[in-house]
Amino acid sequence: MSERSIIARWRARVGLHDVLAQILVALVLLMAVYWLVGNVISNLERQNIASGFGFFNERAGFGINQTLIDYDEDNNYGRVLAVGLLNTLLVSVLGIAAASFLGFFIGIGRLSQNWLISKMAMVYIEIFRNVPLLLQIMFWYFGVLRNLPVPRQSLSLGEFIFFNNRGFMLPAIHAGEGALWYLLAVIVSLGAFFWLKRRARQMLMATGNIATVWRPTGTLFLLALLTAYLIAGVPFQFDIPVLRGFNFRGGISIIPEFVALLLALSLYTASFIAEIVRAGIESVDRGQREAAAAIGLTGPQALNLVIVPQALRVIIPPLTSQYLNLTKNSSLAVAIAYPDIVSVFAGTTLTQVGQAVEIILVTMLIYLSLSLVTSLVMNWYNARIALVGGTHG
Repeated sequence: MSERSIIARWRARVGLHDVLAQILVALVLLMAVYWLVGNVISNLERQNIASGFGFFNERAGFGINQTLIDYDEDNNYGRVLAVGLLNTLLVSVLGIAAASFLGFFIGIGRLSQNWLISKMAMVYIEIFRNVPLLLQIMFWYFGVLRNLPVPRQSLSLGEFIFFNNRGFMLPAIHAGEGALWYLLAVIVSLGAFFWLKRRARQMLMATGNIATVWRPTGTLFLLALLTAYLIAGVPFQFDIPVLRGFNFRGGISIIPEFVALLLALSLYTASFIAEIVRAGIESVDRGQREAAAAIGLTGPQALNLVIVPQALRVIIPPLTSQYLNLTKNSSLAVAIAYPDIVSVFAGTTLTQVGQAVEIILVTMLIYLSLSLVTSLVMNWYNARIALVGGTHG
């Protein structure tokens, strides 16, 4: 028998052993899960504790001070779960947007040639990064927002925006018939902006000429708004908050718990994102900056067109981790009673129903799903950035 055939048989035998070992491990895991589930169910039955998910249809009987959908005390626990999930998504999405915006500019400021700007960025990063997030949440809530004046002595901005210890009162905009024309104007303008931006980048790569996109986009946006106005008029009404009795009526009320949580999450995560952005920009070879200057690009143009696109390949992976951390850290809202999914579902609902296994399992699966979706989107974007970089290389 030749040496080659012996090696082939050995590899086939090793491959078969690997497959059998994996099947064995999978069977052991399934048996462990089966035993664990059976043990939990038997213990619950022994202690006369209800199990299953039938409680979702039971009446909740408690109120929630922030709801993005219609809710009252007569709704069921399924509705409570939906309200808590939407509140978690709201603070997570806004927190990610605010932290990304703030962290990007602080990271650039950290690299500024201006001594004062660079040191201010460094002080911000060191302070917010090294103070526990829970303490920051409690500082903004108990130390700042709860010490604002009562509604009758509210701080005002232009007599239509008010700040007090019950929250922020902002004007509400009610859209009537014809508002779709304005929405269409915005969509068309955004589409034109991204198309012009893509064309400008292609022109830069092909000819080296820099084309501006803000002026034509702004002109198109104004023309689109004018067209919508001529067709539909002004289909919007402003609802200004007014003090009546001991509180404000009308407008939009933003509870202090939401403001404190959003501020803490955004400022805390921005300090980490700033360091990620700084490291990503510094990873770009200095020759790229010199080449950008050699072809006449200004500092901001070189940053936008040359440095940042290359730095993104380094920035995106750790940035994904910070987005995941922010979403999971929003569960600390329970410390100030912000009605997120942990507070109203894994907190109040669990206390009333008592079915800890089902409620905690559902909550864990929801956070797992949010993390997987975030990772999927960021990995797709990272692959797209890598593909574009490879094409240009």
